[in-house]
Amino acid sequence: METFYDVMRRQGITRRSFMKFCSLTAAALGLGPQFAGRIAHAMENKPRTPVLWVHGQECTCCSESFIRSAHPLAKDVVLSMISLDYDPLLMAAAGDDAEAALEAAIEKYHGNYILAVEGTPALGHDGMACVVGGRPFLDQLRHTAEGAKAIISWGSCASWGCVQAARPNPTQAVPVHKVIRDKPIIKVPGCPPIAEVMTGVITYMLTFDRLPALDRQGRPKMFYGQRIHDKCYRRPHFDAGQFAEQWDDEGARRGYCLYKLGCKGPTTYNACSTMRWNSGVSFPIQSGHGCIGCSEDGFWDKGSFYDRVTNIHQFGIESNADRIGKTAAGVVGAAVAAHAAVSVAKHTANKRKEVREQTADQEGEK
Repeated sequence: METFYDVMRRQGITRRSFMKFCSLTAAALGLGPQFAGRIAHAMENKPRTPVLWVHGQECTCCSESFIRSAHPLAKDVVLSMISLDYDPLLMAAAGDDAEAALEAAIEKYHGNYILAVEGTPALGHDGMACVVGGRPFLDQLRHTAEGAKAIISWGSCASWGCVQAARPNPTQAVPVHKVIRDKPIIKVPGCPPIAEVMTGVITYMLTFDRLPALDRQGRPKMFYGQRIHDKCYRRPHFDAGQFAEQWDDEGARRGYCLYKLGCKGPTTYNACSTMRWNSGVSFPIQSGHGCIGCSEDGFWDKGSFYDRVTNIHQFGIESNADRIGKTAAGVVGAAVAAHAAVSVAKHTANKRKEVREQTADQEGEK
């Protein structure tokens, strides 16, 4: 198979443009400039990675997000970096021809391809709630996973079950890891995930030939290692106790924190506040709407998007600067009083000790 660099050169891409691409990719992955050389080396020497992309119960929002990636461009990922041998959404073939291509890829790359899964398998009704190519998607998932070296669960559907698995879950939809238990699985949750997060995961696996570091829930730490709240530009208002109380009040106009209006940023792990959406233009909180926590497990069953479901008590929450200032002054005053009391006690004890010693000396002289 051709390498990524071979394909780019064949398309007329200069060496300078290629190195610029590697530098931008390293930056998008949060890596230092020294990794641009390692990315370039991988692109020049490693064959394109075979990828099979299957679809279960889903709305296709993950694919819609993926094709809008800017760093790197989705077309570069699909046409150059990987060998996308099956994806019923993007491939030209359909029907029997598409299914034949899938079987050919499984046989040719058995044990070496990445299986990308978008959507949930359905356990109910013998899997017939979701049928692909004339058979339950549940069967297709098990069949394609058997020869995969790793699985990527795209979006909250494949990662957690999302809306399909929400109560009462009539199709018995489950996340991928509830069906496939003998393969390494990378969860890339979000409804949908950020485009550059999706392409970043693929680029990392291609460059370093291994899975990225994962947290205890199986998510890439490079993108899900911090809460949205940690890097939100409204965080100073949160710390100062400045909150919008209504969507159209003065606090909302001034860009105050949206926590009281249901923002789930303090409990949601994702890269929205750092990478943002639409090539870094904005993200929901910047657009005036609180985070709904779409990348967290079971977010559909945690009540209204506008209910405060978190229970956070720290500087700023349910308080104001005056109240905090008085509390701090009281604490300081109590500390000063305690210190003074201890000092007086020590001084009194020392005086008593001196008196006893003087009395003993006088009695000894007599």
